[in-house]
Amino acid sequence: MTFDDKLRILVWNEGVHEEQNEPPAMAQMYPHGIHGAIRDGLAGFFPAAEIGTAVLADAEHGLSEERLAETDVLLWWGHRAHADVSDAVVERVHRHVLGGMGLLVLHSGHFAKIFTKLLGTSCSLQWRNDGERELVWTVKPSHPIAAGVESPIVIPQQEMYGELFDIPEPDDLIFISSFEGGEVFRSGVTFSRGLGRIFYFSPGDQEYPVYHHPQIQRVLANGVRWAARPDTVRTVPAVGNPERDWFLK
Repeated sequence: MTFDDKLRILVWNEGVHEEQNEPPAMAQMYPHGIHGAIRDGLAGFFPAAEIGTAVLADAEHGLSEERLAETDVLLWWGHRAHADVSDAVVERVHRHVLGGMGLLVLHSGHFAKIFTKLLGTSCSLQWRNDGERELVWTVKPSHPIAAGVESPIVIPQQEMYGELFDIPEPDDLIFISSFEGGEVFRSGVTFSRGLGRIFYFSPGDQEYPVYHHPQIQRVLANGVRWAARPDTVRTVPAVGNPERDWFLK
């Protein structure tokens, strides 16, 4: 069994736009929801992996203790319903990330409770939605997440995200996006928290079929592979002084 075959991946989406069919083209663009499109894209790279989905309306948002314990990498897409995510669930996800579960935060997930909690900043940014072209430039081609990715990735229409992006200094800056209006944005960055690896990637608005783009699918697959630690025992790093006099022994 290969590393990829062992992966257990969970794609989480609040699912609000799908329920309201907003924008009106949502059902045509994403007939199985944004989470379904992301799942199907990942399946092309990980045909033997276990890839599940969950939405806000599920019991415990589909993020029970048992489900998280069986997840190597969680992908998170949210937009309209950040405030509706249970604080207890956020605490649970936070603990699992510190214990070694990988986390990919996508597009408007920059305002998700779990992301702001892990990063400790507002994670705010500039934005406007004029359906402009986005160019995603690779600025760290040596990083595993950039492997096999075209530079630039050309996205014909996308919501503009621009600086300042209020995040801490990332461990790695992998992608920078530019837009027709002249704005630039740190669109692909990584962080480590506890034993967990975090990748934020911005392309993927609900109004455009970005998650069907082959290069975007490749970035997400690379991100999953990088963030996964399937052989790691899930445990939050110990704190305190379990052996007070160890230095005297």
